[in-house]
Amino acid sequence: MSTPVRRHQPQRQGTMDRPRVRARNPLAEFDDLLSQMGGLLESTVGGAAVPGLAAWTPAADVTEGDEAYHVELELPGVDRKDVDIEVSGQELTVTGEIKERERKGVLRRGGRRTGRFEYRLLLPSEVNTEGVKAAMSEGILTITVPKTETAKPRHIEITESIQGESRQQQEPQQQQQQQQQQPQQPGGF
Repeated sequence: MSTPVRRHQPQRQGTMDRPRVRARNPLAEFDDLLSQMGGLLESTVGGAAVPGLAAWTPAADVTEGDEAYHVELELPGVDRKDVDIEVSGQELTVTGEIKERERKGVLRRGGRRTGRFEYRLLLPSEVNTEGVKAAMSEGILTITVPKTETAKPRHIEITESIQGESRQQQEPQQQQQQQQQQPQQPGGF
């Protein structure tokens, strides 16, 4: 964002000199306040990071298929050895850290996330936590959480019913009645 340039206008005769007030930058004041609060917190805690305070949550998609739940987390620039995945009870937790790269020169603008990250997901009770698998490719961490056998969808066939009985139940009964009504012919045919 650029700041508008003030042009100096020549003073006219007889006008009073007003004292110039420097324009305040609220964002600079906010940055200063955050810096002071960070220094206060650091001096109180002793420089140790407060768990959960500095962690950010990566963007994620959770989809459900017939066989499993799929979780995709965006973690660009993260090495798989810097990511930890835990399943405890019904909770899936992904934690890690994106380390800031060492640079030569002065950083003029930074837009990348760095530091600790944490993603938590409460899983349904009908998942197989022993079969959880994870793979990382091109900055996307994909976690597959399989469903248990009881949670998988089952196709139920619908039968036609006649007067409260299903046709499948009536067909064997009708066949037995027909066999009993047919007289047996001599010769076994």
